[in-house]
Amino acid sequence: MTKTESFEVDVNPKVLEWAIKTSGWEKNELVLALTISENTINGWLSGDIKPTIKQLELLSNKTKRPLAAFFLPKPPEEAPLPKDYRMLPNKLDKFERKTLLAIRKARYLQEIGSELSLNINKKTDSEITPAKIEQNPEEIALFYRKKFNLSIEKQTKEFTDAYKLYNYLRDIFEDYNIFSFQISMPLKDARGFVLTDKRPMLIVVNSGDNIEPRIFTLLHEFGHVLLGKSSISIPDFNTDNKVERWCNKFAAAFLMPSKLAKSIFSENKTVLTETKTLNYLSRKYKVSKAMLLYNMLELDFIKRLYYQEILDRHPKIKKEVKKQSIGIPQERKCLSDLGNKFVSLVADNLEKNLITYSDALTFLSIKSRNLDKVIRKAKK
Repeated sequence: MTKTESFEVDVNPKVLEWAIKTSGWEKNELVLALTISENTINGWLSGDIKPTIKQLELLSNKTKRPLAAFFLPKPPEEAPLPKDYRMLPNKLDKFERKTLLAIRKARYLQEIGSELSLNINKKTDSEITPAKIEQNPEEIALFYRKKFNLSIEKQTKEFTDAYKLYNYLRDIFEDYNIFSFQISMPLKDARGFVLTDKRPMLIVVNSGDNIEPRIFTLLHEFGHVLLGKSSISIPDFNTDNKVERWCNKFAAAFLMPSKLAKSIFSENKTVLTETKTLNYLSRKYKVSKAMLLYNMLELDFIKRLYYQEILDRHPKIKKEVKKQSIGIPQERKCLSDLGNKFVSLVADNLEKNLITYSDALTFLSIKSRNLDKVIRKAKK
């Protein structure tokens, strides 16, 4: 055993408990991951045993906390987790480690975005008009379609693929000071979340989803923004939760207003749920097949039993997970993950010497050779 491994350090057991609890690790999992005994980790948490510096470094790596955090005199105060609207059995407020890390990353980016905005006198408040749960979600959706200048012609023809519609909506949200990030999380755990308790408000969409479900999630989470509550969602079309149903109806009506949907479904009534029809409508309107079936159910074109039968028969419709992309240039990935607004804020602060070159690389999580490319693309 080396001196480094045997060197014990004084840490507050409460800080250790905080780091483990907020990381999503269970004690029995950490015992295996750190190759220690259960008595050892219990001793750490009781204060009877001091960890070595090597053990603390390993714990820092596993919990994704900086080593310095373990030397704090007491656990830091952190913003609460978003309200859990996932409706997962036995998992209320219990998230997988990668989801917790995504929330922490979003909080960090939100804080950085606020500081960078204040540095150059950019406002962080949004001018979006709040909505109430008592209001009709379709009326609110139609209002925002008009406000965002999204015509059916533009949706079906001008936007030649779903990525163009997604980026169009994302750019509009950013114009209203609602930041939009894409972060990978386990799809079974969460498809998106919103943070509205601080400014700028932000929407996070799961980057592991296919693009059509991501569009729906983006709008579903925007519904939560309108209702003014930080939240985390799947979202689930079968939910009975009042808030989730409102956000589902808002997103579905935004993407395919009921008048349009009724007309389309009536025209295709005899082949409505056939794979060819679902694929065609999904491509044309840039919506997921799951959302199409949800609209058919809500508008009484299919019955619930048949709706469930289709989902059970075609489980891929539920998931619609995107194909893995290989070899995406780092500048494209950076813009895809963080959006033009955040990247432009970093660039503006760097140009005004308000942050260092090293700060910019850290905030954008890129290498120095890619920085100029990212900034040029963000300013196009």
